[in-house]
Parts: sequence; C-alpha cells; structure tokens
Amino acid sequence: MKKLTEFEIELRLESLPDWEYYEDALHTDLEFGNFKDCMSAMNRIAFECEALNHHPEWTNVYNTLDITLKTHDAQGVTELDFALAEAINKIVEVE
Repeated sequence: MKKLTEFEIELRLESLPDWEYYEDALHTDLEFGNFKDCMSAMNRIAFECEALNHHPEWTNVYNTLDITLKTHDAQGVTELDFALAEAINKIVEVE
C-alpha cells in the first residue's frame, strides 16, 4: 500500500471534516450520549476493521472515543486509512 502525500491527504480530508491529519496519521475524537452507546459504536467499528483487515489505535474513556488511523507498513496514511475513516463516519452517523 502506497503512503499518500500530505497534499493528497489534505484533499481527501475535505470530505471528512471531523478528521485531522497530524503526526503522520488521521485523528478524530467522538463523543456519545453514554458509555453503552460508545461501546456499541466500537463493536460495530470492530467488525468493519476485521472486514478491511485494518485496525485503529483507539482509546475509550466513558462516552468518548479517540481514534488514530495509520498504515504502519507504509509508515503513514494510505487509502486503507481513508476507507476505514469513511466507514467509521457512516457507523457513527447512525448512532
């Protein structure tokens, strides 16, 4: 998988306003109504991660979920990271 350039990443981020690019990775933080809703979203995201065989770095504290996406083999952001970010957005917009 080819690492995207910073220019390519910034262009792609225009369609993902809740995501940021820094430290060679995509980042977002999500807030839910409660812990149960956050865990439900994490479980739904986990199935998508398995389907893509791509796994985020994430942390959960009560009703918040911080997600970092990076393709470690490419040492940066790839199309796979954007595919997962888009899938995550679809999952959480339903919540």
